Amino acid sequence: MKLTRRGFLAGGAATALGATGIYELVDRIAGNGPTRPAGQLRPEQHLLDGIRIVHQDKIEVLVPPLHHRVVTARITVDPGGLGDAQATLERVFAGLERDYVPSPAGLGVTIAWGLPYFQRFVPDAARKTIPHDRRAAKSALLPTRRFPSDPDHVLLEENDVAILLRSDLKAHIDDAVARIREASVLQITSMRSGFAGGGFDGGMSLPKRMATAAGVGGADLIPDNSELFLGFTSTQRAGMGPGKIANFETLGFVDLRGSDYFAQGTHMHLSHVEEDLEAWYVNFDFEERVTTAFRPNLRVRKGAQTVNQGPTQAQSVADVRRDYNRTGRIGHSAAIQTTSRLDKDAVGPDGTRYPKGSAIPIRADFNTLDNPFEFSDRPGEIQDGPVAGIHFLVFNPSSDDFHRNRLAMDGVLPDGRIPFPPRDRNQGFNSVLRTTHRQNFLVPPRRHRSFPLA
Repeated sequence: MKLTRRGFLAGGAATALGATGIYELVDRIAGNGPTRPAGQLRPEQHLLDGIRIVHQDKIEVLVPPLHHRVVTARITVDPGGLGDAQATLERVFAGLERDYVPSPAGLGVTIAWGLPYFQRFVPDAARKTIPHDRRAAKSALLPTRRFPSDPDHVLLEENDVAILLRSDLKAHIDDAVARIREASVLQITSMRSGFAGGGFDGGMSLPKRMATAAGVGGADLIPDNSELFLGFTSTQRAGMGPGKIANFETLGFVDLRGSDYFAQGTHMHLSHVEEDLEAWYVNFDFEERVTTAFRPNLRVRKGAQTVNQGPTQAQSVADVRRDYNRTGRIGHSAAIQTTSRLDKDAVGPDGTRYPKGSAIPIRADFNTLDNPFEFSDRPGEIQDGPVAGIHFLVFNPSSDDFHRNRLAMDGVLPDGRIPFPPRDRNQGFNSVLRTTHRQNFLVPPRRHRSFPLA
């Protein structure tokens, strides 16, 4: 079935959905995806090579993979069988690396391990080896917590492992999931699927097309070329953590405790967030959306989707306080930048220089129509009908570093809290977002990705 734009908007896509499932539509829309540069495997699992760079309004933008899926699981073997399970799982991942190039044209795989795994299976080794956060004076991997703007029903998950799969082709991800199942060492607890981009070359983007096909309220108001549902470009190069900046060892936030076992690893936070598109586009005009997404009184061209957020645009606590005192509002990006940007120049252990204002987190989030997941083993968790949302996934040097960023989003700044009611309209995006699930994970380096410390 060939889908033209007219047929798509008239309902041709809706016919396809019933027959093949909603995420099959991504390949029908985007084909094999954009041309990608060559990639190579790095010691860091979380760094995906082969990312294409385009320019929007003279700003460099990273073109994300079209398909994303997170598979969460629990371990099915006894602690005594961990060594054999480790070898089995490593054969699966090594086979995927042999069969697919390490870029969105092939397959990117990142394996992250939850606190339940370390506490139940390797507690002694974990206490001795997991990196220590110097600023928090705690482990770099902390229990998952709620935040001030989280609804009361947020589920703090306890998965043993999460596997992030990224590719321009759904078949590559499906193959990876099949091989993981066949290994019989993990029982899948959920699958979370989605998409991003697709409109960088002038066509209608995947978020616009997919939301329209699913009949999500507010879909018709999404800009045609929008990278994500909420209308602004989130992967501009200067706004993403560069290179190895999120590695445990890079900035000195984390003490590796005399061991290089987890060097070139990082921390990962995973959450699912519902997005109210109708409230966003109907209740907020363009100027207010700019204020909400970035900061008050920021002048940008009407209709612009890519707004410069490089190091020199980073906002300080004083900047955010000044905007709040003048307008009674804070912007999402500006508030988070008070904790997510370097407050001075830094030099990594390999000699790489990171200028003041550089972003620290490396985001890998993607839009979804899951409600809340594509699959869950918890009875009754999957609800009827698609819901616009985002599977938020970000790499930071530690749990505490992520927690500082997320608290700043709620107006809890390094110098104290701005007294907003939860999900207040003047508090960034919070009034149109509803988080449903959260969990923290540790991402080992590639050499220790399979059952670390076993």
